[in-house]
Amino acid sequence: MDTTISVLDALQAQLGPDTIQKLSAQLGTDTAATSHAVSMAVPILLGRLSTNAADSEGSAALSTALDAHDGGILDNLPALLKSGGIGSAILAHILGSRRVPVEEGVGRASGLKANQVGHLLTMLAPLVMGVLGRMKRDQNVGAEQLPVVLGQANLDMARQSGPAGELSRVLDSNQDGQIADDVARIGTSILSGMLGQPA
Repeated sequence: MDTTISVLDALQAQLGPDTIQKLSAQLGTDTAATSHAVSMAVPILLGRLSTNAADSEGSAALSTALDAHDGGILDNLPALLKSGGIGSAILAHILGSRRVPVEEGVGRASGLKANQVGHLLTMLAPLVMGVLGRMKRDQNVGAEQLPVVLGQANLDMARQSGPAGELSRVLDSNQDGQIADDVARIGTSILSGMLGQPA
């Protein structure tokens, strides 16, 4: 069973045109801008989860957290769109102090306002946790397997989306206070690639 593909396939299935449309309605923006922001936000969230779960203590904590996110929310889009409080709590664990720079950087690259990106992240975070929680429940992915599953998913996404793979690495290595600038720079490169223009 290829759990790496399952992570990406499940996320792509959840983030189809209908969901993007509903996310856009919640944000008050157009679907293109929302889609662009999602294309940057998902690698960031998965990348940070991978980093957080890199050691045994972190992977055990994530595995325990997934017990409360068994994937049920994936079948209830209205609840997902109203999961701001839950989403904020999840983001506090995933991004920590990096949340504001991420919101600013993704906003600059996608054209969304920082507060719109923040709202988007609070909706995406429960979705990502729901996908992982359902995988844990249905495929018996334990704490010892989570680092491998998340790490491989990030490698696979980096191959598919090029510069998107740099986003999570920036958050791990950049300590100069310019995270937002770097996220915006890489995000603009991603969008340029989508539009067939040089970055």
